[in-house]
Amino acid sequence: MTRGKLILIEGLDRTGKTTQCTILVQRLKPNAELRKFPDRTTQIGKLIDEYLTEEKSQLPDQAIHLLFSANRWEVAEKIKESLSKGEHVVMDRYVYSGIAYSAAKETKNMNLEWCLQPDKGLLKPDLTIFLTNEDHRDLEVRDGFGSERYEKSDFQMKVKEKFFETFEYLNSYTHDIKDDLKVIDVTNKSIEEVSQRIWDVAKNIIDEEGNREFSYF
Repeated sequence: MTRGKLILIEGLDRTGKTTQCTILVQRLKPNAELRKFPDRTTQIGKLIDEYLTEEKSQLPDQAIHLLFSANRWEVAEKIKESLSKGEHVVMDRYVYSGIAYSAAKETKNMNLEWCLQPDKGLLKPDLTIFLTNEDHRDLEVRDGFGSERYEKSDFQMKVKEKFFETFEYLNSYTHDIKDDLKVIDVTNKSIEEVSQRIWDVAKNIIDEEGNREFSYF
């Protein structure tokens, strides 16, 4: 059986990731499922949700980084099982977010190498689509922006820098991801325009002949 494809949509907060993930899953149904990270339905996910939504919830940066990684590990085997059955899995955030957001805090000794360590062994996506917005002021007027801990425009710009540093770092660290990474600028584009761009690149992976072996971080 040909395995399903693991497709990741990454980006800054409020760039339309969740909307685009939902649209892509609908286009791929019935053989597709959506996975959102953090997965706030799990035990670890509930701790993360409290941290993100309640200012009084305080944890060391190292501890919350490890919780985010553990949250991905909680469902790692389920994702692999779905792919093995021929189902496509679309992910809203994943390892790259974990690294970029933690590194953007600029906490001592939490460099890219340190941030990657707990995610080693997780599945690598077959395709990563990064949604970027060139006008950070546009983020500030999105519905709900600012309701969670990391939703501050200055911090989001640091996160954006760390995303691209993360991509470069992984390319140099024997994780050749450049061919599986597509950057899409959503500035002043409609939902329909962005979804069509995403479909154009995703379809190439979906229609790919042969059966890819799983690869890992």
